[in-house]
Amino acid sequence: MFRPTLAIATLGGTLSMQSCHPDQGITPSLGGAQLLASVPELYALADIRVESLSLVPSASLDFEFLLHVLDWANRQIAQGVQAVVITQGTDTLEETAAFFEYLWTHDEPLILTGAMRCADQAGADGPANLLDACRVALSASSKGRGVLVVMNAEVHHALRIRKNHTVALHAFSSPTLGPAGLMIEHCVHYLHPATARMTLPLPSRTSHKVALLEASLSADVLLVEQLVGLGYEGLVIAGFGAGHLSELWAEVLQPIAAKIPVIVGSRTGAGPTAFNTYGFKGGEIDLTGKGLHMSGFLCPRKARLLLWLLIGCGQQSRLKNFLRNLSVAG
Repeated sequence: MFRPTLAIATLGGTLSMQSCHPDQGITPSLGGAQLLASVPELYALADIRVESLSLVPSASLDFEFLLHVLDWANRQIAQGVQAVVITQGTDTLEETAAFFEYLWTHDEPLILTGAMRCADQAGADGPANLLDACRVALSASSKGRGVLVVMNAEVHHALRIRKNHTVALHAFSSPTLGPAGLMIEHCVHYLHPATARMTLPLPSRTSHKVALLEASLSADVLLVEQLVGLGYEGLVIAGFGAGHLSELWAEVLQPIAAKIPVIVGSRTGAGPTAFNTYGFKGGEIDLTGKGLHMSGFLCPRKARLLLWLLIGCGQQSRLKNFLRNLSVAG
């Protein structure tokens, strides 16, 4: 009888944290083998390979390290595993998931999960999230869906998920379209069909910089004006409402957009940018006329990841196509 093999990498985060010293807070302390010891049911599902690749809070992850994790995951697939699961902290979980989604070229699932409660807290959610993530990873219906995030008995697409609460168990959601699937009686039930995916080759360089700024009421342009001189090769702006900026920012950004790619998203947290509605200076019609790009459904943080990867692999010319297709896919 066929028995699947599942590869699990642990990176740290709240899932791995506990209090080692009274009154000093929780810190990452549990490696992969220790985490799996709290979920003995896993070994009934598959043969498990586990590696502890780091033990850090997710705010300290960076692009170079994520490429190292991706290389590890690719090697697991090459060695014949049926799926890969990665655990990490939730602070940057939505960004890490999107980063991997742009680069994951396999039909085999890559599943991310974490926890909102530490390992030694009453009602810790980490073991249940990890078990659900493995069940999703091993489901035949997860094939071809790319990178997914499993949290709180919900399955979310990497490009849709947002963290929208600081401490609640239900901290994650997918605005507008909702979760991709639900865990019901230990099985994943998908609510949306799989959509066509667009992926990129690995970046050939990683030293370039892409800035992310947020528009705010009466904001000055001092930082904006310095970006090109500081060596930034791309800029993403979390704009007002449906992707709007002040008239002053719009004027300053026009010559900048002639030198580096500039994307405008929305800071609201849900819904797409507009494309052809507002005609005032700083509205989307004016901005696209000045050479800026509207991000559509893609949130500013994930637009920054996309732009960084496009520049890194020399495929900036695909930016419009990516944004258009991601907007259609939601």
